[in-house]
Amino acid sequence: MAPIKGKGLSLVFADVTPDIEDEYNRWYNEEHMPERVGVKGILSVARYEAIRGGPKYIAAMELETADVVNQPHFQELVKNSSEWTKKVTGHPGTKFTRMIYEMIHPVELSPDAAASEMAPILQIGRMDVPEEIEDEFNEWYNTVFVPDFEKIEGCRRARRFRAVLGQPKYSVVYEFDHEGVSQTPEWAAARDGNPWSAKIRPQMTHAEGSPGVYRKIRQF
Repeated sequence: MAPIKGKGLSLVFADVTPDIEDEYNRWYNEEHMPERVGVKGILSVARYEAIRGGPKYIAAMELETADVVNQPHFQELVKNSSEWTKKVTGHPGTKFTRMIYEMIHPVELSPDAAASEMAPILQIGRMDVPEEIEDEFNEWYNTVFVPDFEKIEGCRRARRFRAVLGQPKYSVVYEFDHEGVSQTPEWAAARDGNPWSAKIRPQMTHAEGSPGVYRKIRQF
């Protein structure tokens, strides 16, 4: 099966005021995301809505690599924006945060993971840490924090990313079977039970609304 997950990820977070929300959703569903389906280097496309945290909406594009967005064919797509795109994105009621990420954990996706559909539920954390602890932070996240969560029933996998566009610098994307996975005692125990976690977690600075839990509302 052709891969539908890659080493790059584009996430566009958005909050929208009620006066433009219906049109915003129609634009995303009828024009903006369908334009990206089948574009070279874009492996899959979906939209999500916040259950907990925020911002309210996410548009997610799985990319072969983060560099896809720098290629001429992608830049041409962005450059030739439609009038509808200009209207919606220029409206004062739409607030966008665009992030482009490169995957840092795991180093490679297994064939099964690369061919897996975009999960029904995502939990997304976005954070910074002081530069002087980055090496320890990444070792802890990769060897303790993520592996402990991946053992919990309903957590399909987790991937970690470093931003190549946007802030904060780091993100983690957990793929869940259902929205209650991170509300369980098992999740709390994995989050709080390791002494190394108690050392690192207080030094993390999270983006507003992070971690957010999102339900898939449309696959393209």
